[in-house]
Amino acid sequence: MPVAIITGASKGLGRALAGALAARGWDLVLDARGAEALKEAAESVVERGVRVAAVPGDVTDAGHRADLVAAARRLGGLDLVVSNASALGAEPLVRLGELPLAGLRRALEVNVVAALGLVQEALPLLRGSAAGAVVAVSSDAGAEAYETWGGYGASKAALDQLAAVLGVEEPGLRVWAVDPGDMATGLYAAAVPDDDDPRPSPESVVPAFLRLLDERPASGRYGAPALVEER
Repeated sequence: MPVAIITGASKGLGRALAGALAARGWDLVLDARGAEALKEAAESVVERGVRVAAVPGDVTDAGHRADLVAAARRLGGLDLVVSNASALGAEPLVRLGELPLAGLRRALEVNVVAALGLVQEALPLLRGSAAGAVVAVSSDAGAEAYETWGGYGASKAALDQLAAVLGVEEPGLRVWAVDPGDMATGLYAAAVPDDDDPRPSPESVVPAFLRLLDERPASGRYGAPALVEER
């Protein structure tokens, strides 16, 4: 069966993706910092009859990233890496003039450096897959100028560029940066706690990710809402 690593898989989009892939028979390596929440997420997908390795830890730790890839190797290989774990840089978000530089460094480490580090660790297995793919979960804040989203947006813009270059350098893989659009997630609630407008659930954009896996379009940047609407 195909094997995927999903970071930030204990809730939100990561957990929704894990459930959808498990429903298709994928074996999974799931990551999150919170061990209990990750265990609960893993148990919810094991019920679908797939093998799941729940590996709690911080993606900024090189040893943890090596553990994730080692877990995939024990499951038989690796076909997909989803870099979904994200850090905002400040909670709630603040204007750039007030953004703690330590927070910006954290956002860059989680959203950019760790994502590349995981791919570097995983490349030997991905190259050995008949359908190796990398998904970098991006944001419209990486392409548009939204007040208070500067630090987070800068990290996602950097992630987009890494994904674009990786797609050129690794023509045997598919590398997709995916902007999921607005979603009702804990990350958004932490970013803008006073905004209680209704937003789509993470589950509503999962079909966009599944479409990429089904149709395997060229490496590049895609918007999940457009992929869902076009189906």
